[in-house]
Amino acid sequence: MWYLYLDESGDLGFDFVNKKPSKFFTVAILALQGIENNRKLSKAVKVTLRRKLNPPPKRRRLIEELKGEGTDLSIKQYFYNRIDDIEFALYSVTLNKLRVYKRLAKDKSRVYNFIARQVLDHIPFEKAYKVRIILAIDESKGKRGIKEFDRYIIRQLKGRVNSNIPFDIYHEDSKKIGGLQAVDMFAWGIHRKYELKDDEWYKIFKRKIALDKQYL
Repeated sequence: MWYLYLDESGDLGFDFVNKKPSKFFTVAILALQGIENNRKLSKAVKVTLRRKLNPPPKRRRLIEELKGEGTDLSIKQYFYNRIDDIEFALYSVTLNKLRVYKRLAKDKSRVYNFIARQVLDHIPFEKAYKVRIILAIDESKGKRGIKEFDRYIIRQLKGRVNSNIPFDIYHEDSKKIGGLQAVDMFAWGIHRKYELKDDEWYKIFKRKIALDKQYL
């Protein structure tokens, strides 16, 4: 079983005159193989939430989700220490929004799908053999956006993924999926390196990065 967890950091706003959007937009994928590795990753998220963000004597969980933004570096370090021995890889592409053509900036879904595909192009699907591939993404899109994304990605990957290998895309609530919370943490760190030149968190997980590329 191959698990791919995809998330983004930054925004796709392009009005740099009247508003203050991010200058960069990052799409990252956390890739790992094996049910056991996936279980360990999810457990690490739950343990971090329970011990660091919702410790006793709190009787109920107040913070439901582990996220890069707003989480103290010491908690990020604690989380990473629990998953450092898990074999996984991070792939990311960061878009320099200041260089995007104005006509393309009007179609945010198209831009998002294109950058996501740029990341997926570097996943070594050719090595997948007799496995099922699951791509999970946060359910932030509407029904139309989900259909467009799924159709586009499946079409672009045709020929790279063996037709005998099941390839499924799921749009899930990140509060329920540990892998999505984990990739949020890393996507935030990669984006922050570009946006604010702050690589403090990035340096901690740097050795897990298989791809960190700027587009445009």
